Amino acid sequence: MGSASVELPATRHATEPPEARGLRRDEVRLMVSHLDPDADVDDIASTAVPEHLRFDALPRLLRAGDLLVVNASATLNASLDARLSDGTRVELHLSTELPGGLRTVEVRAFATDATSGTKPFRQPLAGERVHLPGCGHATLLSPYPFLGDLAAASRLWAAVLELPMPLDAYLQRFGAPIRYGYVPQPWPAEAYQTVFATAPGSAEMPSAGRPFTRDLVSALFAGGIAIAPIVLHTGVSSLEDHEPPYEERFCVPRQTADRINRTHARGGRVIAVGTTVVRALETVTDDLGVTHPGEGWTSFIVKPDYALRAIDGLITGLHEPRATHLAIIQAVARHSLPPAAAQAAIDRAYREAIDREYLWHEFGDSHLILPALPAART
Repeated sequence: MGSASVELPATRHATEPPEARGLRRDEVRLMVSHLDPDADVDDIASTAVPEHLRFDALPRLLRAGDLLVVNASATLNASLDARLSDGTRVELHLSTELPGGLRTVEVRAFATDATSGTKPFRQPLAGERVHLPGCGHATLLSPYPFLGDLAAASRLWAAVLELPMPLDAYLQRFGAPIRYGYVPQPWPAEAYQTVFATAPGSAEMPSAGRPFTRDLVSALFAGGIAIAPIVLHTGVSSLEDHEPPYEERFCVPRQTADRINRTHARGGRVIAVGTTVVRALETVTDDLGVTHPGEGWTSFIVKPDYALRAIDGLITGLHEPRATHLAIIQAVARHSLPPAAAQAAIDRAYREAIDREYLWHEFGDSHLILPALPAART
């Protein structure tokens, strides 16, 4: 993908919530890539012209009978001040819950320059007992994923937590939302929750849903556009290494699966709000395009040439040039367009986003990839 080679200027990082810039959540910018399956592939440069709007224009872009599927996972205060057994101060990021009461965690070292945030602490740490606030501890059992060498360095670790109170209460008291160096100052936990958040469990905010407001949701309902929830608890991102996502816990309720199937049967479009939704739904959708209820841990990875079965379009943020989320965006575009046209459309969108100074990351602007017609179902 051409946009993978584009360097993102530092000025494109959203360093604070839009509310701090005097905007409502739904006043962030929205770039719309209209995917026209009848477009001339040879003339895609002139036909794949993105539309530039505000997010609160969403109700007029969709139509009665469309279905938005949102992630109802709420964000934990998953960042903890910690110390290694030798007294080294580190930051511990809690990530995905694992079976058996274990959890993946990331140990991060503080940069010598206080403005640079933290970086992964890559040293052999198996057996390390990390000291946490309030007499809590985390024992690092093995690198994650475990490849047979306990002495290996790793970004992530399988760990057991020993806490003086239940996890949710502990994180409310001692934790803070995870943030990276491009966000220079802390923001309250409320800044990291979406209007759909009901099920605590995400290490980082499912940020594609952040621009929605209660007023916008009401306007969507008034226009005959339905909303259905899934839950996928996000793990920590891989900003530095652009690794593929690891296993994440999810739940697709029966009612949501049924609504997806009815929407497709009636000729409506299913629009995923976030790549997390794509991952959850494609995990439980069969080769005939039927979505089923399901829950557990998904290791499903969407590749650029993957034939999507559950969704037709996508609302997402803007992603780093090497981020694995771009593979999902490519797959969504290829769901409606031939490969060459899909690549040209997404490349053009990202070039325009940079030229027009869109903002990236969880507090940034949005991108709607919208098929002109429902994808054919077999």
